[in-house]
Amino acid sequence: MSRAGSTDQGGSRLGSTLSGIAVALGCVLFLGGFAWGALVYQPYTVPTNSMAPTIQGGQRVLAQRIDGDEVKRGDVVVFKEKDWGDMPMVKRVVAVGGDKIACCDAKGRMTVNGKPIEEPYLPTSARDAGTNFPPTTVPKGRIFLLGDDRSISLDSSAHLEDAGNGAVPLSGVDARVEAIAWPMEGLLPEPGGFKDLPGGISEPGPLRLLLTAVIGGAVLVMGGAAYAPIAKRTGRRGKRPAARREPAGVR
Repeated sequence: MSRAGSTDQGGSRLGSTLSGIAVALGCVLFLGGFAWGALVYQPYTVPTNSMAPTIQGGQRVLAQRIDGDEVKRGDVVVFKEKDWGDMPMVKRVVAVGGDKIACCDAKGRMTVNGKPIEEPYLPTSARDAGTNFPPTTVPKGRIFLLGDDRSISLDSSAHLEDAGNGAVPLSGVDARVEAIAWPMEGLLPEPGGFKDLPGGISEPGPLRLLLTAVIGGAVLVMGGAAYAPIAKRTGRRGKRPAARREPAGVR
């Protein structure tokens, strides 16, 4: 066997090996990303427009499963409260246990512990109209929840006469909304107005890492699977028929 033929076969074996490794690694990343995502995230359909324009009614969201004690101000959470109908609802956490909350100041802003909160995600109509309620202290172990469209949202401000001054127990929280999955609008905007309060705001979950793993895995699988037909076609083009040799003396 010629050196050229031996080199070609060696290169083909190496290419096939690397192709197989790429497909195997891609499958691990792709399937592992989906499996991890299924454990960490839960899809929900938002039933009303009370969180508009951040989330419209009927949109599908991805929410990270968390415990109630992981909740921070500014989080958009999925929760249940038996006095509110005992069904999954989506609202924004604006105050936690021990906070004193009121609305609104002279500029129509909500205040938490006396600090005005800038909320650029609110619709213009909500900022203009405001949802006025007297200063309220949130009991320990509870959170105060408002919809982003406060002109139509039935939230803690509408339940001030209930137990807990309208605040919901932390045990009622199921998940924290991180992104709008359908239609695909990406991650929710950061609630920066709460960042300077004690405890700050929540860090993003692992959704970006999961998406990177799934997309990277898909690319590796497709690239590895495409190697064999491409190599075969290239090999055919590289082979040329041997030149015919005429017998000696023939002209």
